[in-house]
Parts: sequence; C-alpha cells; structure tokens
Amino acid sequence: MSTPSDALPPADPAHPPGSIAFIEDASGAQDPPPPIKGVRRLLWWIIPGNLAIFLIWGAVPGILLPQQITLLDPDPVRKVANLAVVMTISAFAAMLAQPIAGQISDRTRSRFGRRAPWMFLGSLAGGLSLVGLAFANSIVGIAIGWILVQVAYNFAQGPLSAIMPDRVPISRRGTFAALSGIGLMVGALGGQIVGSLFFNSIAMGYVCFAVFSLVILTLFIVFNPDYSSREMPRTPFKLGDFLRTFWVSPRQHPDFFWAFTGRLLLYTGYFAVVGYQLFILTDYLGVERPETVIPLLGIISLAGILLATVVSGPLSDKLGRRKIFVFSSSVLTGLALIFPWASPTLGAWMIMTFIAGLGFGMFQAVDTALMSEVLPSAKSFAKDLGVVNIAATLPQTLAPGVAGAIVLSIGYAGLFPIGIVLSLLGAFAVWPIKSVR
Repeated sequence: MSTPSDALPPADPAHPPGSIAFIEDASGAQDPPPPIKGVRRLLWWIIPGNLAIFLIWGAVPGILLPQQITLLDPDPVRKVANLAVVMTISAFAAMLAQPIAGQISDRTRSRFGRRAPWMFLGSLAGGLSLVGLAFANSIVGIAIGWILVQVAYNFAQGPLSAIMPDRVPISRRGTFAALSGIGLMVGALGGQIVGSLFFNSIAMGYVCFAVFSLVILTLFIVFNPDYSSREMPRTPFKLGDFLRTFWVSPRQHPDFFWAFTGRLLLYTGYFAVVGYQLFILTDYLGVERPETVIPLLGIISLAGILLATVVSGPLSDKLGRRKIFVFSSSVLTGLALIFPWASPTLGAWMIMTFIAGLGFGMFQAVDTALMSEVLPSAKSFAKDLGVVNIAATLPQTLAPGVAGAIVLSIGYAGLFPIGIVLSLLGAFAVWPIKSVR
C-alpha cells in the first residue's frame, strides 16, 4: 500500500500544482512536490548514484594517485611533498567547482529539469578526464589531469546532492540520507578495495571507473525523471549577485553556519589522518605490501559504516532528532584516532578503522538530513549544498598540505592529536542549531 510520500503526481508531471511556487517561496524545512516515479524508487536509486561517484573518490586519491606519484619518484620525502601539492591544488579547484555547478544547475531550464543535464555532462567529462589522467607521466600532468577529474565530477555530484531537498519529504530524509550514505561510504571504501586490485594496472583502473560512473548516472537519470524546468521564471544574470550567493550570512542563517562549521571540523580532522593511509601503512606502521591489507581495512570499515548507517538514519526519522546523532558520531570518530596514536600497530589501525567507520557512518546518515533542513531557499538548493560541501572539500584542500608539513616536521604521530581535537570540536558545533532537534 502506498503512502502519501510515495504517491504519483498529477497526470501532467510537467505542471505539478505548487511546484513553481515551491521553488519560489520554500526553504529546506518544507516538503517538496512528490517525485514523478515516487519516493521509494528514488530511495533505492540514490545508492548506486552515489556509488558511481564515490568509488572514484575512494580509489583515486587514496590508492591509485599516490601509487602513480610513487612510481614517478619513490623517494619517501619527495613523494609526500608531491602528493601534498597535487591534492591541495586539485581540491581547491573542486572546492570552487561544486558551488559553481550548483549555481548553474539552479538556473538551468530544460525539459529534463535542473539537475539531469549536468549529472550526465559531468560524468561524461569526468570519464574523459580519467582517461587523460591515465596517460599522465609527470607531476604537472598528473596535477592537471586530477584537477579536471575533480571539477568534472563535482559538476555531477553537486546536482545529485540537491535531489534530497528537491524531491524528498522531510519525514523520509533520514532514511534517504542513510541510503545515500551507504552509497557514499560503500563507494569510498569499496573504491579503496577495487582500487587496490588495480594497484599494478593504474590506467585500466581509471578507464573502468570512468565507464562505470557514466553508465550508472545515465541510468539514474532515465529511471528517476524530474519535472521540466522550462517554465520556471528566469532571473537576469548579474555577476555581483552571482558572487554574493556564495556567501550565506551567519547572522541571518546561524543554523546553516553551525551545521557547516561542524562538518568542516570533523572532515578536517578525519582526512588529516585517513588521507595519508597508504603512507601511514608503509612508513609509520611498517606494512610491506599495503595492497594486500587495504581490502581488509575497507571491509572492516564498511562493516562499521553499514551497521551505523542502517540504524541511525531511520532511527533519527522515528525519533525526530538529528543533533544527538551528529554529536555522537563526531565524538566517536575523534576517539577512534586514539588507538593508532597510542599503539602504532596494524592491529590498532584496524580497531580505529572499525570505530571510525561506526562514527562516520552515523554522521553521513544523519548530517545530510540535518543540512537539508537548514537550507535557506529552494531557488538555490544546489548552490547552497555546494557551499555546504565546501565543508567536505576544503579539508581535502587544506589537510594534505597541513598534514604533509606535520609529517615532514614531527612525523606521522603528530597527525592523530590534531584529528582528535578537530573531531571533538565538530561535535560541539552542532548544539547551537535551533531549528533542528
């Protein structure tokens, strides 16, 4: 038996009653018009949709890119410095790309809606960029290739992230965020596992990921059509207004500010450590063949993530509470980093991997729903989520450079206390939020 949120829209899906008014007047705290094919189908398709993109984010920067750089120059000091430079520059480009992609997506008028054209074009351009990266044979070439990959796939990811506030009712957002988080984290960790299989065949790995992402995102668009946006009002483009939209006033929207800050702190603490996993395994823990260990670590982390995700997302819907889950997840993630800091062994890293998986899984399942409820306006969902996702991409911009400097000055052990402190600060940042329980 269908529920109201699963019901089909009126007979003419191009002109659903209230859809234009929703975009003109609503915020993230209001229910959008029902999806054309129902919420249930969308709930299940978001898993492969996120999987298609996050397999790349898990495999390339964590496994394939460091190995590609190591093959160019295996010196222990220079490979850390080279990776830090490439990751910092490319992540800065990604940080700018997603809000720009969101802004363009919000203004797009087409029979396929505002999001679908950019999801397809982003995955197509990203796939071509991955193929180009496969043939890069210098640090400069690798940097350019990875920048293009980051920018292109962020043009797909930004509109995809706007699916929740665009189409999902508030009462289902915890469940949607949990399923979205499963796709995200299974992709990120599965990418490490699959990426390790291409450890000695990097170019083939890049090509396989490119084809997979394009096929899956195209199928997502086909099976989850959106309302036409051709009749939406067009506003004149003004450069000043365009640039100002990237700033969300903390005074006018304090809840948005605190949610952004909490995500920024946790991601920075987490990626300052996990972003250097390959080098930590080889140079800090003494693992001689990391490609044989990384799949096991991915499975351990995935077990923690899935356990936390399938419980916390629907439970937050049932209880009508988000903050306590986000707070607990940040604390758990921070405390997990104590284990390899206190005991630099592979066993301690495995324990950390599972506990951090629990924390990060809970965070991904609930924080996404929390963020969707503090968005200021339906007219700019994708742009505002692009700004929100700066909290995820900025740490990847800053962490490699900062973490690389820490490693080169005091060693890998210095990463852990910084990660712990930042994660705990991120936990306390969510308590000032007032509009969400």
